[in-house]
Amino acid sequence: MTTRLSATSMPLAGVAMPAYDPESCGAGIVHIGVGAFHKAHQAVYTDTAMGLAGGDWRITGVSLRSADVASALNPQDGRYLLMVRDEAGDSARLIGSIANVLVAPAEPDTVIEAVASPETRIVTLTVTEKAYGIDRATGGVDVTHDVIAHDLNNPTTPKGLVGFLIAGLSRRRERDAGPLTILCCDNLPENGRLVRRIVLDFAERVEPALARWIAQAVTFPSSMVDRITPATTARTLEDAERLSGFSDMAAVETEPFSQWIIEDDFAAGRPEWEAAGALFVEDVAPYEKMKLRLLNGTHSLLAYAGFLAGHDTVGEAVRHEALRAIAERQMQSSAATLPPVPGIDLDAYRAELLARFANRAIRHLTYQIAMDGTEKLPQRIGAPLRETLAANGDAGAFAFAAAAWMRYCLGVTDDGRSYDLRDPRQAAIAARLDGVPRDAGAIFDALSALQDVFPKELASDRRMRGPVVEALSTMLEMGMAEAIRVHARRQVDRTRI
Repeated sequence: MTTRLSATSMPLAGVAMPAYDPESCGAGIVHIGVGAFHKAHQAVYTDTAMGLAGGDWRITGVSLRSADVASALNPQDGRYLLMVRDEAGDSARLIGSIANVLVAPAEPDTVIEAVASPETRIVTLTVTEKAYGIDRATGGVDVTHDVIAHDLNNPTTPKGLVGFLIAGLSRRRERDAGPLTILCCDNLPENGRLVRRIVLDFAERVEPALARWIAQAVTFPSSMVDRITPATTARTLEDAERLSGFSDMAAVETEPFSQWIIEDDFAAGRPEWEAAGALFVEDVAPYEKMKLRLLNGTHSLLAYAGFLAGHDTVGEAVRHEALRAIAERQMQSSAATLPPVPGIDLDAYRAELLARFANRAIRHLTYQIAMDGTEKLPQRIGAPLRETLAANGDAGAFAFAAAAWMRYCLGVTDDGRSYDLRDPRQAAIAARLDGVPRDAGAIFDALSALQDVFPKELASDRRMRGPVVEALSTMLEMGMAEAIRVHARRQVDRTRI
């Protein structure tokens, strides 16, 4: 039986080791949402920064739901293998920046204590969009959200992200434990400002004096993160054992590319992440918008259309010539909505994205990316579409993605196989589609009425309705695979006119 990886393990030659002694470093960061992406991104930057500049910046992880990540990491003293995959081969590195992982449902007070501790100077976040409980109409918390409602009524025994933040901040204020930075690392527009709004709104509803203290003592910088990281699979774990010689239940795989753009607004210090390659800027918004619209928006298109066309991975989808052409057109139209992005050549960025998507060594599942569409589409597709129409541009470049999502919402493949939408508004989608005939116009009208996905002025614009219904009609009549080919041909024909 293979020995489990731990702090005392000596991996085989060829595995890079931490350039510092992890156990001699204190924990200064609480990270909520320890998943594959965090382990391939923020934890790696922190590991590198401590190796180069030291500091008490190890990470106390928090899982809001499952105990799986704690069961994987805690017996390994937080250690895990990072495998970087490209077509030239794999490289491996042992990461030591995570100290331990707490499971919020099992030990809620310990989580609150971690946020309140004076040793904690930064709380970082990577959770799903739905975990924030955002009311998109007001920018504050959605009081109808089940977890938000529970936590507002039970502020000392929270269940959700914002509730735990507020409980920890309240205890921190009581103890005069000092200022704190909350750093959002999720794919949300102006994510720092968004999190600040929902935290202050929640606090104001619980205790106005707490809201005033948070406004003065807590900073919320925005950030943009980028690294394609598929879910860990059995193959990931097998390869980690082969490379290290130890059983590693927390291994993660990722691509070579990594990017972190951060607004430099920290209330109580930070690791020297710039030494690890992070870029600190005054305004993250241009980079954030670029990534949301070009990378994430294209990912959504490839996920919905690719999944329904039988492509299991993004790589397979983008290597399909016709689907790639549709993706390139959407990227070009999205780029036209962007402000200048300092230091970025958008043509080169788009080409690099397509090459990253096509990496055969990474199996990023289309079905994985397709989840939570109602949370993702407003900023990835809806926002550039709205701006394109406002500038009297062509909505057609975004129509195929919107239509592909609507087709995906039917929950059945062209050959009759059912699948779970895995969307927080799944019940609302089902209610909208109940009794609706298999007609593109009727489906558009039903789903475009979800106004937090498609604002009323967008859904009622005939310049959107026409091309989306046309694309959706082709998908319904011919199937997704043929619709992709037909739509790509129409793009070429329209270009020639």
